[in-house]
Amino acid sequence: MNLLQAIEDRKAVVGVIGLGYVGLPLVELFAGAGFPVIGYDIDVAKIDKLRRGKSPIGHISDARISSLIKGDRFRPTCEVGDLARADAILICVPTPLTETREPDLSYVTGTAEGLAPHLRAGQLVILESTTYPGTTEEVMQPLLETSGLKAGTDFYLAYSPEREDPGNAKYSAASIPKVVGGIDAESREAACCLYRQVVVEVVPVSGTRPAEACKLLENTYRAINIALINELKVLFDRMGIDVWEVIEAARTKPFGFQAFYPGPGLGGHCIPIDPFYLAWLARRYELSTRFVELAGEVNTSMPGYVVTKIAEALNDQSKPLRGSKVCVLGVAYKKDVDDPRESPAFVIMEKLLAQGAEVSYNDPHIPRLPRMRRHHIDLDSQPLTPQFLAAQDCVVVVTDHSAYKMQEIVDQSRLVVDTRGATRGLHVPEGRVVRA
Repeated sequence: MNLLQAIEDRKAVVGVIGLGYVGLPLVELFAGAGFPVIGYDIDVAKIDKLRRGKSPIGHISDARISSLIKGDRFRPTCEVGDLARADAILICVPTPLTETREPDLSYVTGTAEGLAPHLRAGQLVILESTTYPGTTEEVMQPLLETSGLKAGTDFYLAYSPEREDPGNAKYSAASIPKVVGGIDAESREAACCLYRQVVVEVVPVSGTRPAEACKLLENTYRAINIALINELKVLFDRMGIDVWEVIEAARTKPFGFQAFYPGPGLGGHCIPIDPFYLAWLARRYELSTRFVELAGEVNTSMPGYVVTKIAEALNDQSKPLRGSKVCVLGVAYKKDVDDPRESPAFVIMEKLLAQGAEVSYNDPHIPRLPRMRRHHIDLDSQPLTPQFLAAQDCVVVVTDHSAYKMQEIVDQSRLVVDTRGATRGLHVPEGRVVRA
């Protein structure tokens, strides 16, 4: 039976490398469609948890994982050799930045090197990790070909950018179109055939480079527009204008305007990182992306702006920042998820600590701060009791989780600095809330 027939009959074994916020939804998607799935991850604790039917991700329930395990549709493993049984292998590993804001492809290269000895003829390999145009063919392909097999002749190779939006109840992996590019027409068709079984729409493009560039465009577009609104937030604040009111008025226009919202800085694995991938790539071609780099500067300055607003708000109450008790509400990078990657909360807390504040935090989704690549703050989430809130000199809304009862928080706190517009429309005593 050839690969396309096996895929259409849903007998093809799907392997997923990287069982995080991108990989695990793919496991669920393919297993739910009837495909047998092998999930590989280097994290032994994560694999053990999955084997016991427990989810390592907050927005995917234990019950959903347990049903896949009990139904023998999902086999988690730490043995890369198990992927030799897979007919199609999806690679969903991190692609962060180095300290100098250059692409760090160590997870991609490590995966390709580890996979190569187990690659077999007829397999389909698809990279889903966000990266710069050229990665699939210039980095992945040569490493996979150390197996002795040739891409396009012995195995298929393609790229399809992940578009997962954790916590988004409206759009799941199945309802988001998949852009697909292959190193040749046969690879593209094999990848398209696979994704057509599980997603609402497949969008073929001419090659891997346009598919890789597509993801960078999507997130750079968002980063630039968020930078614009963050810059206007600072200006409008100086003018005494509520930026949230302006946005709500502007978004009533039925054409020519899309609402973006200000915040304390960018977070997550994509939007804070992808524009720097694009800027780095431009330098390789002796060009500069001034617009993109300026947006990066604006967005990375936002945590500092928030700390300045906190200091000013405390000063208005005749309190110095040094020695003040400051509680940060929400350390996840976005609302209602348990993902803290690149969250501006860590930068804000570090800046507050550096200026002598007594810092605490609460996040219903993150009970303890994890060790991050660039940050390590040893704190546990504190319960938001009336006594705790009353003891704080300032409460800072960094991530506006739905679990927060904002009116109660405002009523029980001495001072609230709101970076998300979470207190709009509430009854707020004069001088109690400052927007940042």
